[in-house]
Amino acid sequence: MNDQAIPDHPLPLTPHGFAFAIWITGLPASGKSTIVAALKPQLEALGLTVEVLESDEVRRVLTPIPTYSEAERDLFYRALAFTGQKLVAHGVTVVFDATASRRAYRDFAKSVIPRFIEVSVECPLPICMERDKKGTYKKGQLGESLTVPGLQSPYEAPIDPDLRIDSTATSSGDAAGQILVLAKAKFL
Repeated sequence: MNDQAIPDHPLPLTPHGFAFAIWITGLPASGKSTIVAALKPQLEALGLTVEVLESDEVRRVLTPIPTYSEAERDLFYRALAFTGQKLVAHGVTVVFDATASRRAYRDFAKSVIPRFIEVSVECPLPICMERDKKGTYKKGQLGESLTVPGLQSPYEAPIDPDLRIDSTATSSGDAAGQILVLAKAKFL
């Protein structure tokens, strides 16, 4: 991934201090989106303006016919980090709901967004495969997709995330609560 930095921007004040970003990563179907759905209203209840950057939604705009090649993923995650950085620079708290299978993608975002929390949603691959409502793993098993993280493509879990959540033992509401406690301690 190209490590060329995005220009710095001043950190704007929100009602509770400076805006920040939370990247929620994990295998596909590990529970990221369910946690994000519980977290967003909790952050908004604090008076924060919150934008969720969900990778599938953003990908439909940036790469409508995705190939998931390494070059395309590098570009996609740089664009996602850039978008998040711009939003944070304008006082919007950003929640990234994205697998980001390589650490380099998340590390890049962390390098351009100083107020950053990385959350690792951990779930064994067989359980993710059982939970998979989008059919991602089925496509991978049938050979219709050759780049499913955790199946044909490696998923590089965070080495030292700010928070680890075992989604097999923690409800989405409890997980969102843990993230909120961490965000308050670090930034609010």
